[in-house]
Amino acid sequence: MGERAAGRPLLSLDELVDELVQEQDLLDALADREDELSDVRAVFSWSYRALPEESRRAFRLLGLHEGKVLSSSSAAALLALTPAVARRRLGELADVHLLQETARDRYRMHDLLRSYAVEQLAAEEPREEKTRAVRRILTWYLLSADAGRKAILPHSHSIPLVPPGQVRPVERFEGAADALRWFESERESLLSALRQAVAWGQYDIAWMLPVVADGFFELGSHWSDWNHVHVLGLDAARLVGNTLGEASNLLCLGDVNWRSGAYDLAVEHYRHAAEISRDIDDPWMLGFSLRGLGLVALERSDPGAEAHFEAALAVFREHGIRRGEGMSLLSLAQCARSRDDHAEAAALCRRAVDIFRSIDDRWSEAWGALHLADSLGELGELHDAEEHLGRALETFREFTDRRSEASTLRSLGDVSLARREFAAARGFWTRAAGLYEELGNALSDTLRRQVEDIADARSGEGEEDGRAG
Repeated sequence: MGERAAGRPLLSLDELVDELVQEQDLLDALADREDELSDVRAVFSWSYRALPEESRRAFRLLGLHEGKVLSSSSAAALLALTPAVARRRLGELADVHLLQETARDRYRMHDLLRSYAVEQLAAEEPREEKTRAVRRILTWYLLSADAGRKAILPHSHSIPLVPPGQVRPVERFEGAADALRWFESERESLLSALRQAVAWGQYDIAWMLPVVADGFFELGSHWSDWNHVHVLGLDAARLVGNTLGEASNLLCLGDVNWRSGAYDLAVEHYRHAAEISRDIDDPWMLGFSLRGLGLVALERSDPGAEAHFEAALAVFREHGIRRGEGMSLLSLAQCARSRDDHAEAAALCRRAVDIFRSIDDRWSEAWGALHLADSLGELGELHDAEEHLGRALETFREFTDRRSEASTLRSLGDVSLARREFAAARGFWTRAAGLYEELGNALSDTLRRQVEDIADARSGEGEEDGRAG
């Protein structure tokens, strides 16, 4: 490889590395070919040894960042530097091709380079410093994710976190959309950080990170990841005997299994979460655990659902937990709808929407409006239903909540059908079917059949041409 590099000076180091990968696979595959492995190390060392010590140290420590991409902010935490100084270090490493700048303030380290960095780290840094560096980067992800949680779901459960020390997390986001963009761009790195926390025995962060990131995984419909992070979080909490962490991850796993239709598991998780919540006197988790039991009962047409919702409502009201009160009212509205009492359901939904608006919880307000619109549609108040659905649709799109967006489009199709606006109904249902198909939801097939049924029934008839917004 040394001859290749000398003979082709216009190739960047990344390009040389890519050629090597194609011919000889990754560094591990070269372990039994010591002459070629030495060539790889030699080429890397040309750039590495030419750097000043502070940049060499930055390169070594960056080998501990297990995500695919990093930013100056995450690097600053890892390196214990200010973001401005970290940005300079990253630029210096990119200039000599030890890092690749993939976008503005986004950097990637090639797998071979990472292996080389880890080798240098093992040779030149004490174990204690490596552990401190890992702790810093994990703390950055945890605190930054919690800042995102507050921007997206400001009234979700707040848990005590690890002290920041020298770490400067993403302190604030411009709004929910900004936070969701951050979460999506960092999703793979968050998953890597969680695995690293487990591997390095940082179990406190390992149970906290899934809890603060829970809403993102749910709203983003990352179903497999959503389950995976909480399984790891639950194991971590149990390893260190943290009952708050255990209950928090159990509650989230209840939600995961309720959403996926694994109702027996959901009940098991909700009941256990409720028991621990009583022991540690956490009314927020107790109330939502009781509501979760009601949601499962409602899915199973169990008449005991309403009692669970009433019990949850009582807990929330006693402790002034307004969002929980609103969500319990929405659940009671579902019970009213199940017995065809649509006027009562609409009244309960209006009270819930008023609560969400009063606490400035925009996603929950949209969720309440979706339920209210369904009840209004049953009452024949189609204009009001459409207005509520239009506002809910805008919010769900802002939050990139595709599941709720699909539900809203489906309801808009129902309203259009009730108005005999058949073209509009087909348009809304077709778009909802596309979203459900992306999410792996069988409702996509149901909606496509509805579209075909309308087309068959109305072929040859004049239609009012409604527009799907």
